Amino acid sequence: MAKDMTLMWGSGSPPCWRVQIALEEKNLQGYNSVLLSFEKGEHKSQQVLDINPRGQLPSFKHGDRILNESYGVCSYLESQFKNQGNKLIPECGAEQARMYQRMYEGQTLAQKMADVIYYNWKVPEGERHDSAVKRNREALIAELKIWEEYLKKGPGPYLAGKDFTLADVTVYPSIAYLFRFGLCEKRHPKVAEYYNSLKSRPSIKATWPPTWLESPQGQDLLKDI
Repeated sequence: MAKDMTLMWGSGSPPCWRVQIALEEKNLQGYNSVLLSFEKGEHKSQQVLDINPRGQLPSFKHGDRILNESYGVCSYLESQFKNQGNKLIPECGAEQARMYQRMYEGQTLAQKMADVIYYNWKVPEGERHDSAVKRNREALIAELKIWEEYLKKGPGPYLAGKDFTLADVTVYPSIAYLFRFGLCEKRHPKVAEYYNSLKSRPSIKATWPPTWLESPQGQDLLKDI
């Protein structure tokens, strides 16, 4: 089954990492893994454009089925291989509802994170404003407070409850990315506890971004948040 799959990905990209974690959780090792370099512009290469006209990663193919959105790939893998590997959608209705809520709220967290981290990259120098920087940082701080409360109140060690689910698959890479960019663990203790508790999970450990392993020291852009 996995031999019919191809994943084109870039190291350190939370969307790519989500798919890798899902593949590991569903015991789908042995897929065709194509590591590409963002720095070299390889995500715009013809091999990517052939299945993803936007030239973005991840780009995923299973047989003749193409999925290029990370949330879609993760959901597809759980749906197609529900009886293989670890079950990523809980049976309990309450936990299932919480899983979907946290899973899609993760997109808001990722966007607010990107607004801060990539502001200088996305906005031309002459159009940058300190007020926008401040607003983006305040929005991220407010968002992180929400996740602190979620993790503080439980009802379990994972985002949806007692079991590791698609919510963790999709949101964990974004949280790890925040700490990679220097998020202060003391200011966000429950988020930090969640981040550190899953570092050794086999699916996460096996797919830890190779560039992060090569350069363990990240950046300090978020150290004051």
